Amino acid sequence: MKVVKINQPQQREACLARLCAEVYGHQAGIAPLATFAGVIGVLFKQDAARLLALVDDQSRPIALALLVSDEAGKSMSVVHMVSLDPDADDQVSEDVVKAKARGLNPALRLVAELAMRAPIRVDVVSDADKARFSAAGIQRWLKGPGGLQVGLGPKHPSTSFKDLPRALTVDQKSVVANFKQDKALFEDYKNRFIRGLESFPTTL
Repeated sequence: MKVVKINQPQQREACLARLCAEVYGHQAGIAPLATFAGVIGVLFKQDAARLLALVDDQSRPIALALLVSDEAGKSMSVVHMVSLDPDADDQVSEDVVKAKARGLNPALRLVAELAMRAPIRVDVVSDADKARFSAAGIQRWLKGPGGLQVGLGPKHPSTSFKDLPRALTVDQKSVVANFKQDKALFEDYKNRFIRGLESFPTTL
């Protein structure tokens, strides 16, 4: 398995559409489209987000993750991730089988790979999620307000919650408001989202 940064615009849009659809669900209303549009229209343009894939030994994407920079540009948050585990495929690769044997689904394996290479953080509110990410190499944890727990990869520079730079986010309400004011913009992103889902690459 290897990590691939998706830079080619059409592949990136297709993979982002698939990620949003999987994370939010295919019947989730406007949320997947708003995130899709916000990432493309703002974060990608500002070079503040990266889309990465874990591919198997046949170059098939088996996990996707969206990483978003903090305001200082010194670290990145794992905002969304999803496993695209081809369980229904008779050609499940040996890499996937080995990762599963270690208790890591493909998405967590991708996080584990990223944690060794980049200053990443994850935000969780449940002990179950904390345990999952801990198994993927996120070993330092900081307590935030309201039960928030922030996990830091080995390369993350922060040592306390107070010195954590604020992560950039997609303002979904603003995106939806723009959609309501500009129907052409809404139709453009909707069509790009649908085309992305239809053209999801089988290999990267």
